Amino acid sequence: MNRKTFISFTPGIAWFIIVMVLLFAPGNEFPSTKWFGDIQLDKVVHAGVFGLMGLLFMLPIGIADIETSKKLAYFIRIAIAVSVWGLASEFIQKYWAVGRNFDLIDCLADSIGAAIAFLYCKKKYIKSS
Repeated sequence: MNRKTFISFTPGIAWFIIVMVLLFAPGNEFPSTKWFGDIQLDKVVHAGVFGLMGLLFMLPIGIADIETSKKLAYFIRIAIAVSVWGLASEFIQKYWAVGRNFDLIDCLADSIGAAIAFLYCKKKYIKSS
């Protein structure tokens, strides 16, 4: 990987680190808020945070001068990696983060965010014939 390529992924790497710090902060540092009854604001935040992570890693691929099939393959891999990271972070919260627990719905929200980023980048950067 050349320097220019690495630099194009810097926003994604920085966001990954920020998210990691937030996910492993003690649970009492975040308020528990319900939004419109059953919909928790936390789930919307998870989708947005992980969607942005996927987007920041997909954008450099989208603008790169590579063939369409490779772009699509990278987009799929990034979406899967972001989803797997969401699942892994829940296990880390359960076993190592103070005051945090495992929430399968958070994993679903993380994956929905990754899927939205994938669909956006696919529509924007993959030209259908």
